[in-house]
Parts: sequence; structure tokens; C-alpha cells
Amino acid sequence: MAELKERLRSDLTTAMKARDEVRVSTLRMTLSAINTEEVAGESHRELTDDEVVTVIGRESKKRRESAEAFDGAGRTELADRERAEQAVLTDYLPAQLSDSELTELVAAAITETGAEGPKQMGQVMKVVQPQVAGRADGRRVSGEVKRQLSS
Repeated sequence: MAELKERLRSDLTTAMKARDEVRVSTLRMTLSAINTEEVAGESHRELTDDEVVTVIGRESKKRRESAEAFDGAGRTELADRERAEQAVLTDYLPAQLSDSELTELVAAAITETGAEGPKQMGQVMKVVQPQVAGRADGRRVSGEVKRQLSS
């Protein structure tokens, strides 16, 4: 079993004993999403730690987008709940890249691919995405690639 999945289960038990409702519901939803991913398709299999990080990242992104939507609708109490859930998930994600680290990775990818303009953004993204997996939001990465290819 993936180490990260086992850690999630263990932390769920701890949160239940501590009666931490936000952490309990967040971890239950995350474990459910992981289980759904494992049984999806024809091959029922255990996810690797990297795949579990991908699922957690997707869940975290959902929370961030929901919080933004609730803020836009004036539902601050729901937005706060989504942010609290996202904070729980952040504990299980790798450390985010700093702006300077992201800039360096993108610059190296541009050099590697020889890209010279915005039309070649896809080639650069193909090289950068595996390097930043789970450590930077896709919007942030594409924004940096666009910025560097435009200048």
C-alpha cells in the first residue's frame, strides 16, 4: 500500500479521536477520491504515492476553486470552510516551488526545446509539467511559460 495513503488513514483515525470535524471530513473525502481512482477503469490497482499526490492536488484545486466561487457569491462561511479543507490537504502535498525556482525550470525547458515564441508553448509545457508535478499550479506554470516566450 502507498505510504501516503496509509498516512492519510492513520491521520483520519487520529482526527476522529480528536473530534476534528474539518480534518475528518476532508480526509474521508480524499480517501474516497483515492479509492474511486483505484477502482476506475478495467484494472483495479493500488495507486502509487505519486498518483496519490496527484489526486490530493486535484482535490486541493477543487477546494480553492470552490472557495473563489463562494467568495464571488458572498458566501464567506462556505468559502472559509473550503479554505480550511484546502489547508488540511496542503499538509500532504510537496512544498510549492518559489517564483524563482519556477522561472529557472521554465527557462531551462525553453532552452532545451529551443522554443522561440508563444506558438511553441505546448512543447515547453510538455517538458516542464513532469518536473513541477504537484509543486506548482498549472495556471502559474502556463503564465510563466507565456511570460518568458513573449519576451
